[in-house]
Amino acid sequence: MITYKNEAEIAKIRAAGRVLFEAMQEVKAAVRPGVSTYELDQIAGAAIVRRGGRPPEKGYNGYPGSICASVDAEVVHGIPLRSTLLREGQIVSIDCTVELDGYQADMARTFAVGKIDPSARLFVDRTREAFYQGIRFAKVGYRIGDISSAIQSYVESFGYGVVRVLCGHGIGQEMHEDPEVPNFGLAGHGLRLRPGLVIAVEPMTTMSGNYDVYRKRDRWTYVTRDHSLAAHYENTICVTPDGEPEILTIPSDAKEDV
Repeated sequence: MITYKNEAEIAKIRAAGRVLFEAMQEVKAAVRPGVSTYELDQIAGAAIVRRGGRPPEKGYNGYPGSICASVDAEVVHGIPLRSTLLREGQIVSIDCTVELDGYQADMARTFAVGKIDPSARLFVDRTREAFYQGIRFAKVGYRIGDISSAIQSYVESFGYGVVRVLCGHGIGQEMHEDPEVPNFGLAGHGLRLRPGLVIAVEPMTTMSGNYDVYRKRDRWTYVTRDHSLAAHYENTICVTPDGEPEILTIPSDAKEDV
């Protein structure tokens, strides 16, 4: 069932989004060669709790971390481990959710570990841009398929792929709510957008163009089948009564993105 949020509910998600943005800033500052994904998890969890929030990923269906930390070919849901030490030239995707006052916000970023190959840097940057291409259509009267199609068209124009078995979603009191927001699809199809719809839009891309993935034996981590690089960029957004969507996980007074 799709729930449309009122102004008070959106304000709570926005507040959760600020906590999440600030926690992600701390994680980004800690990403460097030699740090473990477990350390990044501890930094994120402490940052969230210090600001009065809760990391709802921890314990979600048994998941052990406050963040998902996915390295190189790992697409999403990588489990943070002491044994996973980041190396120069890698990329790491951090996906994190915050609950504050009963409402949740979700975001993901892919960070460079030290100096990375220029082609990888461009791939990560274009994954970010795919999000913005998609939300050009997150306006009243458009449809979910318009967002999906725009993301897919942009990503595939560079020979990259969009993961098909994972998608964005509604969010609010629960981490995952209706509707699903795929990163591929047909313009003009799907749910027609209305004010108060809050969704997490999250391009998940593969550098090789092959979008086939598999899940590791840990039952959480998705990996590209051909072990090509994967990137992830996500924000929680709200469809507004008129004009542009609001990004609830980038505060309006932020000087720059994470």
